[in-house]
Amino acid sequence: MSTAVATPSPPHSRRPRIPAFIAADRGGQVGLVFLVLIVFVALFGPFIAPHSPNVPIGIPGQGSIGGSPLGLDQLGRDVLSRALSGGRTALALGALATVATYLVGVMLGLLAGYARNTALDGITMRTVDIFISLPAILVMLVLVTALGGSSWVLVLGAAVVLFPGVTRIVRTAAAETATRGYVEAAVARGEKRGAILRREILPNIMAPIIADLGVRFSWSIILIASVNFLGLGLSPPASDWGLMISENRSVIPTNPWAVVAPALALVLLILGVNLLGDAYVRHLGRSSSR
Repeated sequence: MSTAVATPSPPHSRRPRIPAFIAADRGGQVGLVFLVLIVFVALFGPFIAPHSPNVPIGIPGQGSIGGSPLGLDQLGRDVLSRALSGGRTALALGALATVATYLVGVMLGLLAGYARNTALDGITMRTVDIFISLPAILVMLVLVTALGGSSWVLVLGAAVVLFPGVTRIVRTAAAETATRGYVEAAVARGEKRGAILRREILPNIMAPIIADLGVRFSWSIILIASVNFLGLGLSPPASDWGLMISENRSVIPTNPWAVVAPALALVLLILGVNLLGDAYVRHLGRSSSR
C-alpha cells in the first residue's frame, strides 16, 4: 500500500503591486520615481539636513563650501538644509487645497448634475462661470491682501480658484450617469437623493475625477508657490521652496543653486504628478477601447 507524499508548493514571493496604469506606462513609471523622491525628501529631509535651516553659518551668497555643497543663501544659511526642509510646506498646503477643492467641487457638481436643467443647476453653474472668469492669481492676491498670508488663507485661495473646474467635470459626468437604468431603478425604489448620489452616481464617475486629480494638485502647488514667490504668502524664516526662490534672487550671480535647488524640486513634483495623471488617462483610453 503506497502512501502519497504531498509535496509542499514553493512559497510565493510577495512583491508590492504597482497599479496597472503605472506598470504598463513608461511615463507613469518616471512620474512615480519623481513623486516618491520628492515625498521622501519632504518627509525625511529635515532629519537628514546637515545644518539648521534657519541659522546662518557663513558669508551670505557664498558658493559651494565644505559641508554645504549647494552653498549659502542671502542670509548665509545652508541652501541644502533649507531645500530639504522646504518640501513639507509645499506638499501639505497643496494636498489640503486639493482636498478642499474636491470637497466643494464634487458636492456642487453632483447636486447640479442630478438636478440638471433646474433652477438649482442653473444657479450653481452660473456661479461657477463667474468664478472661472476671474484671473486665478488675482483672486489669490486679493484674498491674501485682505486676510493675510497664513497657511489657511493660501489653502482657501487655491480652493476658491480651482473648485469651479472640478464642479464642471463632476456635473457633466453626473448628468450623464443620472440617466442610467440603475439610477432610475433607485428612484423607483424610493431611495433618498443623498443615497442615490452617494451609492449610485458617485462610484460610477470616479474615473474622470481621479483623472483630473493630478491637474488640480499641480495647480494648487503652482498657485501657492507663486504667491510665496511674490512675498505675499508665507513669511520668513519659513522654509518653503517658492519663498526660497523669491528670497535668493539677489544672490543668483554668486550662488545660483540657492534658486535652482528649490525650483528643481517644484519642477520634479509637478512633473511627477502630471506624468502619473497622463498615464492614468491613457489607461482609461485603452480600457474603454477594448
